[in-house]
Amino acid sequence: HPRRLPCVRNVSAGLRPRIAPTKISGLSPRLTLFLSSETPLTDRFSASLPAPADTDHLGALLADELLRASPGILAKGLALRLEGNLGAGKTSLIRAALRRLGWEGAVKSPTFTLLETYPCGGLTINHFDFYRFEEPEEFEDAGFQDEFRPGAVCATEWSDKAFPYLPPADITIALSIEGLGRRVEISAQSPLGREILASLSESWNSTAAA
Repeated sequence: HPRRLPCVRNVSAGLRPRIAPTKISGLSPRLTLFLSSETPLTDRFSASLPAPADTDHLGALLADELLRASPGILAKGLALRLEGNLGAGKTSLIRAALRRLGWEGAVKSPTFTLLETYPCGGLTINHFDFYRFEEPEEFEDAGFQDEFRPGAVCATEWSDKAFPYLPPADITIALSIEGLGRRVEISAQSPLGREILASLSESWNSTAAA
């Protein structure tokens, strides 16, 4: 049966710096949540994703939060930075989010095309991969700056290859291999990003299964 985990809630300002991250004890070994007390809890979230279904679940919750935050995205757009080595699950996460948003077509990695675009859920999801960039100026030469616009969610892989031309991120999602599964670490870099991350954290905790 589902096991309800502690809700992630915002905390007041004025947290002391340089405090070691705190591990919340007593959680299911299948889903472990770590929170850092160095920053407000809505700025940082991480969890273990032992099975592919956990990555899909996170992607679905992310899609739900994109829909919930759609007024802000329609007004300003959203820059979503995806970090992780090859095979870490970046495309799997995006695929799960797109399915939740109603996309029924193929979802493939944009490694060779550089950009795959999916209009769904009343938003435009732009999935970039800059792995093949030889110079960061290629970002400007391709006109990709124009895709970072109101109503668009721009998810970028290998973002460092497009610096300094890439617009600042609202949310960063870092995926890594952990045992036979994965680990995700999410941080927010803007007010809209914090709003999405706070709600995502609470949704994850309320639906996590033992």
